Amino acid sequence: MDGDRKYRQRGYQDSDPPSGPNGRDDRMRPRGPRPPLDVTGPRLPRLVEAVTAARCYNCATTLPADFSFVGGICPKCKVALHCCKQCSYFDPSTRFQCLKPIPVRIPVKDAANECTFFRARVTVARDSMPSGGPPVSTERPEVAAPKSSTDARIAFDNLFKKE
Repeated sequence: MDGDRKYRQRGYQDSDPPSGPNGRDDRMRPRGPRPPLDVTGPRLPRLVEAVTAARCYNCATTLPADFSFVGGICPKCKVALHCCKQCSYFDPSTRFQCLKPIPVRIPVKDAANECTFFRARVTVARDSMPSGGPPVSTERPEVAAPKSSTDARIAFDNLFKKE
């Protein structure tokens, strides 16, 4: 059998049955239980916070947590918010464009309606405000300009002067 093959490496055409239970080769796997995960190692910092908020479907303005959608309008763009486009059950690919079994199709999806299944759509977004405290100013502090070219050189030399 070895004479008819071009290469002599072990491979999928070997006629020797694999060793070990279930026909697997157990030489590469370590014996015994798995070592536990190292929980004392470094962890990735949580860089952003998730914020859950309702937003206007038209202008994406964040609505207050205590906002009443019954008869409510957006404070910025003044559209009605108790409508199909603001509802979490709105799905353009389903029958009557609603995931709930409504008896009659609502023709205008962005007009106010009296649907009993209405539930405001809530989005989860990243918090753009850092949680470390007040916003950090990106402005550079005022630094007095050197009066002559030698002043800058003296300031540089003083910076690295050994004492």
